[in-house]
Amino acid sequence: MTAYIMSSVGSMLGLLLTSRARLIGGREAKWWLIGAALAIGGTGIWTMHFIAMLGFSVDGLAIRYDVPLTAASALVAVVVVGMGLFLASHGGDRPAYLLGGGVLTGIGVAAMHYMGMAALNMSGHVSYDPVVVTLSVLIAVAAATVALWFTLRVSGALRIGGAALVMGVAVSGMHYTGMFSMSVASHEEMTAVPGARAIDFLLPLIVGISVITVGLLLTVILSPSEKELRSEAAYRERLRGGDEGAPEVDLFGTPRG
Repeated sequence: MTAYIMSSVGSMLGLLLTSRARLIGGREAKWWLIGAALAIGGTGIWTMHFIAMLGFSVDGLAIRYDVPLTAASALVAVVVVGMGLFLASHGGDRPAYLLGGGVLTGIGVAAMHYMGMAALNMSGHVSYDPVVVTLSVLIAVAAATVALWFTLRVSGALRIGGAALVMGVAVSGMHYTGMFSMSVASHEEMTAVPGARAIDFLLPLIVGISVITVGLLLTVILSPSEKELRSEAAYRERLRGGDEGAPEVDLFGTPRG
């Protein structure tokens, strides 16, 4: 349940940030999308993954974590979500960009998940069911595509909250499907395994999540409200006089075509 809550919270914060990016537009929008990548990829996906992994155990086996590989999996989550957000935002209403961003992000999230599982060190042999692994990747792609669609469409507190709950279910479903594909056969001779204990990650994880989440929330709270941004956008549109001959541009002001 804690993992699902974190996934929903990260998704909700990311949707708030992408909503602001759409309203603000121009070059400033990229900073909001970077914040959204941290929120969705870092808190909504990777933190959910790690918290869920804390509940994983194998009877009689000590589990340790490869620190560099675990850190790399977190970086992958943020980067692929950021790439997907920028691709989908650049494409606007064009389905090819949304689908491309969903496939890219979904495969990246699946890679993050299995990197995180590969970071588990234990005195046992780990194997995976290829059919279930494939299913988990497909779920990740579908979940990522839906999430990107939400980032392009959803606004308003109630809609963002509902979308975040749906995204939490999708991310959790991918994670636990991937976990279901995993089986462990204990070695006959138990040996000491290298790496850090899960508890060693807890304090840095809690501090890091708190700092990032509070920082992003303050950014949203202290920025102009959605109503103010819409009023400003309407005012700018009136100043331009609704010039129909102007070239169509994407979220960052780059001409499409």
